[in-house]
Amino acid sequence: MIRPLHVVVDAALLFIAWWIAFWLRFNLDMPAEFIPVAWVSLPWMLAANLGILIFGNVYRQVWRYVSLSELRQLGVCVAIGGATTAALVLMQRYEAFPRTVLVLHPLLAVLFLGGVRVAWRMQTERGFPAVAQMRPLLIIGALSDAAAALRALKGSHHWEPVGILTPQPEDRGRWLQNVPVLGTIEMIAQAGQLAGASTALVASPPGSPQRREALLKASGSGVTLLTMRRADEWLQHDPAEPRKVEIDDLLGRDPVQLDVAGLAELFSGQTVLVTGAGGSIGSELCRQVSRFGVGKLVCVDVSEYAVYQLEQELQAAHPRMHGVYYTANVREVDRLRAIMQRHRPAVVLHAAAYKHVPLMEEHNEIEALRTNVAGTLHAARLAGECGTRRFVLISTDKAVNPTNVMGASKRLAEMMVQALAARYPDTRYVSVRFGNVLGSSGSVVPRFTTQIARGGPVTVTHPEIVRYFMTIPEAAQLVLQAGLMGRSGQIFVMDMGEPMKILELARMLIRLSGKTEQDIPITFTGLRPGEKLYEELLADDETTEPTPHPKLRVAKTAAEPRDEEAVLRWIEDVGPEPPGEQVREWLRAQVPEYGPGNGKP
Repeated sequence: MIRPLHVVVDAALLFIAWWIAFWLRFNLDMPAEFIPVAWVSLPWMLAANLGILIFGNVYRQVWRYVSLSELRQLGVCVAIGGATTAALVLMQRYEAFPRTVLVLHPLLAVLFLGGVRVAWRMQTERGFPAVAQMRPLLIIGALSDAAAALRALKGSHHWEPVGILTPQPEDRGRWLQNVPVLGTIEMIAQAGQLAGASTALVASPPGSPQRREALLKASGSGVTLLTMRRADEWLQHDPAEPRKVEIDDLLGRDPVQLDVAGLAELFSGQTVLVTGAGGSIGSELCRQVSRFGVGKLVCVDVSEYAVYQLEQELQAAHPRMHGVYYTANVREVDRLRAIMQRHRPAVVLHAAAYKHVPLMEEHNEIEALRTNVAGTLHAARLAGECGTRRFVLISTDKAVNPTNVMGASKRLAEMMVQALAARYPDTRYVSVRFGNVLGSSGSVVPRFTTQIARGGPVTVTHPEIVRYFMTIPEAAQLVLQAGLMGRSGQIFVMDMGEPMKILELARMLIRLSGKTEQDIPITFTGLRPGEKLYEELLADDETTEPTPHPKLRVAKTAAEPRDEEAVLRWIEDVGPEPPGEQVREWLRAQVPEYGPGNGKP
């Protein structure tokens, strides 16, 4: 929308520039005989310049946020306006018209029109809360990243950048947008005291190794660390306001590249059923699927509260999506059959499982079999009976050379899914393995966070224990990608990046909380039953082959097929509370690579 006031201001500035151009041409002493020529040619200049400015959408700009991009657009329009003015004036053949004016005027016009816009932005920025009311903020990152962060912070009402810390020592002493470069990242504590800042913004882009390096160097300095919001957070929060650094930021991983067109074709208008929909992974799968225009989303979970929370969230985020929410247990085959026969899903994402290793290792061994094996068998077989196009099992790295009941039960579930792939050729059965997911229920991060909030100590089982980690959205997106590209019977292995020591993870969380290890001590409790020092993504008798997706590989398993009916019958007949050793002996017969004690020091 064109604002008449802006047009009037520009017209006045063009008028002034026109007369100054004449005066400059004659060294500020314009002869009287040229005044009529200036007046008679003035309408042509105004018409040409204002017309080009209007046609070039210059008046759609918001002066308060004018930037180099808007000034560049203005300069191009003034240049075209100047050329048009010259053509129109010369066509009139005014006697003795000073052609130098046609060169001077565009230069003056750019100076005046651009200057008034910059002045307006500077004035509006001074109208923000007084600097004394704004909190000082350090910027951490390369100069290019710091420049982007400074531009984003222009709209912040709470933060005043007072210094920049870069990885390059040679940048010290330079200035960027009137903010000095105080030194390197290692000098954050001294720079904070010098500038009176207790907060720093990490400007490196998400997923970059530079961000992780900056976070590691800056953590433990006593300075609170912030970062700019991701694009997916802009709808819920002001993008100009930073957020606190989260543990996800430490992974230093590139965003997952999805085959958006293929996933949209797979899910758009289709019925998708998710088991374990209220859990960490299941709920994220529901969120991701909802983005692709699913026709109907059927959510199944044993927890009433989890289903209620998911229903409220998805209804708010996708009010037009047809969601159906069931409280049901995958172990109850008749209930699951009724749900699947009613909705006939095109895709089933099976995330329902018991995953807590120590709980499943003592007193609950049979529960792991009933949910992780029998529940998977029920869901996978019913998917084949209902003509489901794709069935995806969420598996785990603990299924590789398992040392615990939970891992062995998931490995057996993979074998059952592969057996069913031969029975139901019209359904693609795929399993996806990945490691620990940051922030998921039962993971170490929420436990460490709670312990830190309590004042410690933070408990780590062993100083050398290592794990692979990924974020919940990353895991869910790769599950969908594997489900799209997988052939029936395949087991996909995710690229989990480099493993991380749990001890280092605990130290990072302590430092990111603004504490030190003197404030929050770390104690070692010893490995728990069934726990490994390290996790593997492939068994010793397996090899992998690449896929078109850089973060997914296919495992070639050497496992012999199992009789799923016999497996299901044993689980049903063994009784409500069989001895744990009896369950382990049976699992060893079914999963030869299962060996309690593997991976221990």
